[in-house]
Amino acid sequence: METLEMLQTYWWLIIAVLGAALVFLLFVQGGQSMLYCKAGVEERQLMVNSLGRKWELTFTTLVVFGGAFFASFPLFYSTSFGGAYWLWMLILLSFVLQAVSYEFRRKRGNIYGTKTYDVFLMFNGLVGCVLLGVAVGTFFFGGAFTVAKGNLLDAGAPVISQWVSTHGLEAIFCWKNLLLGIAVFFLARTMAALYFINDLAEVPSLINRMRRAVLINGLIFAVFFVAFLVTAMLAPGVKIHGATVEEVDYIFFKNLISMWWLAAILLIGVVMVLYSIFRAAFSKTWRSGIWMAGFGVAAVVIVLFCIAGLDHTAYLRSTLDPASSLTIQNSSSSLFTLETMSWVSILVPFVLAYIAYVWAKMNAKPLTPKELENEHHQY
Repeated sequence: METLEMLQTYWWLIIAVLGAALVFLLFVQGGQSMLYCKAGVEERQLMVNSLGRKWELTFTTLVVFGGAFFASFPLFYSTSFGGAYWLWMLILLSFVLQAVSYEFRRKRGNIYGTKTYDVFLMFNGLVGCVLLGVAVGTFFFGGAFTVAKGNLLDAGAPVISQWVSTHGLEAIFCWKNLLLGIAVFFLARTMAALYFINDLAEVPSLINRMRRAVLINGLIFAVFFVAFLVTAMLAPGVKIHGATVEEVDYIFFKNLISMWWLAAILLIGVVMVLYSIFRAAFSKTWRSGIWMAGFGVAAVVIVLFCIAGLDHTAYLRSTLDPASSLTIQNSSSSLFTLETMSWVSILVPFVLAYIAYVWAKMNAKPLTPKELENEHHQY
């Protein structure tokens, strides 16, 4: 394997790991969508404070994910982010509202009241999750765009990528993409319930409701995820080798079979998530579901990214012109850029270790109503 192709694969795997971390951390958004699910004022404040300790991790991971995509695969960034901008602008709007809400929800002189910011948080919980799922859904079901690299030489209009006039709205209303979007939403709620069980163990009434929420949301997630997985396995795709463009039926299923170790990892990840759901729902003492489910979710997300982009598969298929489809080979940065970035990526394990350390310090003791009374900073 040539150095450039090896680095392209390396950076795609880094993107997959960042995507896995982001999906895991969406439990914050899932928890925000549950603020008014039979919760009283005190319980709701506990939930917000518990999530408030972690929301910046999700926001930062989203930024790093987008930044890594921009640096390593800039043609995807200009095509999807720049073309389907209604999709991405709605995602960013929901996350901006989240940041504003945590900052001002309990500030003195808040003229809008906490309920206004609670609505913003729930908006981010719903819209952020669903639309991120829709965006990843385009990796499997394609987008309505064309790419003409020759336009770069046109001084009057040096625009490489062109999206259809709806600019991403068609992706939002595509039922195939929505299958994954809804699955991500209910997965986030399931992970949030598991997180609350782990972090708010001193509030029995809330924990009992969260155990029921794990089962209900987990089963709904399973139904939509299976529907998405079956639909994706039956979807056509494109492989590009140099100037050769090959349209392939059942491409993701064939990738999963040919790379059998990915199928094994996918199965293990699914079993871990399902085990966490059922054990957390029916055990009155088990609190570690967030971690087992988290590793299972990460495994599944990494596998989905791998079958979408490895082996010269177009991870963003053009439904208008198959030759315009994007692969990790034709959309990546130069060899120099990827090599330089690879040295920087050595710092990633240290960053992850720091996050783990900070998480452990923040969760040294479960949050309780009594501690909340003495909390200097309330979200």
